[in-house]
Amino acid sequence: MYFRKTFLTTSILLLSSIIGFSQSENADGAKERAYLIQSLTKMADPMFEALSKKQLKIKMPVEKSPDMIKARRNPSSTHLEAFGRLLGGMAPWLELGPDDTKEGKLRKKYIDLAVLCIKNGTDSTSPDYLEFNLPGQSLVDAAFLAHALLRAPTQLWGRLDEETKRNLVAALKLSRSTKPGQNNWLLFAGMVEAMLLKFTGECDQSRIDYAILKHKEWYKGDGIYGDGKDFHFDYYNSFVIHPMMLDIMWVMKEKGITVAIDFETELKRSIRYAEIQERLISPEATYPIVGRSIAYRCGAFQLLSQMALQKSLPHTVSEQQVRYALYSLIKRQMDAPGTYDANGWLQIGVYGHQASMGDYYISTGSVYLCAQAYLLLGLPATDSFWNGKDEDWTNKKVWNGVAVPVDHAIEN
Repeated sequence: MYFRKTFLTTSILLLSSIIGFSQSENADGAKERAYLIQSLTKMADPMFEALSKKQLKIKMPVEKSPDMIKARRNPSSTHLEAFGRLLGGMAPWLELGPDDTKEGKLRKKYIDLAVLCIKNGTDSTSPDYLEFNLPGQSLVDAAFLAHALLRAPTQLWGRLDEETKRNLVAALKLSRSTKPGQNNWLLFAGMVEAMLLKFTGECDQSRIDYAILKHKEWYKGDGIYGDGKDFHFDYYNSFVIHPMMLDIMWVMKEKGITVAIDFETELKRSIRYAEIQERLISPEATYPIVGRSIAYRCGAFQLLSQMALQKSLPHTVSEQQVRYALYSLIKRQMDAPGTYDANGWLQIGVYGHQASMGDYYISTGSVYLCAQAYLLLGLPATDSFWNGKDEDWTNKKVWNGVAVPVDHAIEN
């Protein structure tokens, strides 16, 4: 699926089968990959266990931020929100498929569970039907689920039975009843349609065209889009805008459909924003707590992880420094006491349990967007990304007295 990935992955697998990676060369990467898999599956276990048994709505706690309580908002689509966001982050790892390795057998377990969860969540007669028919927020959550399917076309969409495919398509089409606002929500509408086009050959092309056209108007320069006409100092260029733009436009490129921004321009902008993101990670593996939706935790670095997955990292950084930076950031945040409740469900917060850091639309399901930081696991264990010793990331180098290249903006 991912642009340059197939050729490079095949080449790396062939090379590794001939010469192999030595244990010492791969020790850091192997340790970090093992941790990230353990961390991601820990996040997934309660949800997959419950939804696979049609017990998600019974077992998943629904914590509401104080601002949501004050606003008297009903988090009625929180279950769809949780599942779609979690699966979107897991999808590239699942797409590697099962094999005879320990990791490959583990992937098979989660692929099988994910397929069963999709079946139960899209069956309108199931007690765990995921409420695609609610206006407003369900469009957002449908889009994250659609994105997951695009990221794992073989292991997710390809393993669904025909009835479940029909149910999924019908469920996603229900989101069309919501008219998105003039902001990043346009991309949620576009993502649903791109997924439908990819797998059914049909879509409402106008929802895609309009989303890309407006983001062309909202581009502010140096790899950054406004969220609507205004600039927002937050992480939405990584939470939503670049990741969804890239994958919507990749489908358009596959289909030979011209949109207002060409794929190569968007890729260049994404690479630049990833370069900025890498420089936002402090020597202590923290980052500025600024802007809306900060309770999405490490999901703020989805775009940097996606650029690693797509073999599109900026030339100013190495794979090993990005790997070490993301691993360190994710581990620091996800291992904080209070991140999970006693039954393994995520709680609202940035570092541990901090319910007041949730915006008025934040509930339990919302915070599973942190799973989007784990996209890098879609690179197989034999990939060069996991090979080689850890290298300090930019801020860690600078504050240890090491000179790094001067940073420059891009022109378009």
